[in-house]
Amino acid sequence: MKTIGKITVVLLMLAVSATSAQESVELFSVPLSDPGSKGKLELHQIRGSITVTAYDGQEVVVKASMDARKSKNGKTANGMTRIGNSSLAISAEEHENTVQIINEQHNRKTDMEIKVPANFDLQLRTINDGDIFVEGVNGEMEISNTNGKITLENVSGSASADTTNGDVKVDFNSVTAGTSMAFSSFNGDIDIRFPSSLKADIKLRSDMGEIFTDFEMAMDSGRTVVKKSQPGGTNRIELEQWVKGKINGGGPEILFKTWNGDILIRSN
Repeated sequence: MKTIGKITVVLLMLAVSATSAQESVELFSVPLSDPGSKGKLELHQIRGSITVTAYDGQEVVVKASMDARKSKNGKTANGMTRIGNSSLAISAEEHENTVQIINEQHNRKTDMEIKVPANFDLQLRTINDGDIFVEGVNGEMEISNTNGKITLENVSGSASADTTNGDVKVDFNSVTAGTSMAFSSFNGDIDIRFPSSLKADIKLRSDMGEIFTDFEMAMDSGRTVVKKSQPGGTNRIELEQWVKGKINGGGPEILFKTWNGDILIRSN
């Protein structure tokens, strides 16, 4: 472990057997500069799932599971034998309670399992071969996936969650008052559960699906006529496809959007 000012850098190079079906290892724990205060976790990766769970500790604990590389042993033209290479390089940097995890395994599926203190902000992103799952965290969450689902269970605070191919499901224990949120998918359902005391302006759109809620929602009447300027000074007139309403008198805007899926807004 190397410390540079307030930045802690943890680097692991792990040699593992190329013949094992799966490799799993607890990599490291990252101490925080100010234990007990709010922190933030940042993790962007190319392939694999991300699981973040809250626990009672004051460090960020990182574990990884990887698909074993298939050995490509064989003789090359110069007579040398090629053997499998399955080293792992993952690092983490901590600065003023912000922990950034860097996964350099860009061409290899790596499932990350991370424990954080409950009072933590999250910025998580994955692209292929994995889902994102968060449980028990209280904070501001920015969650992005491309080919996988997003699930947030027993969370508090606020969230922005988007994926292209997958469902988005969130279960809030409480929400931060006065904070806007957004939930979107292209191919997938949006299923969000809020406290019954939620106050929000709701904006919804599902091109190929249905919209359901058990909240008493005051709906805006009619579709708004929208004028868009076109080249040459002409205007194009459209009907807005968004559905709008208010819950408990209204509040900050919460956006829900999917193209091929249903939208479900549930009350605790």
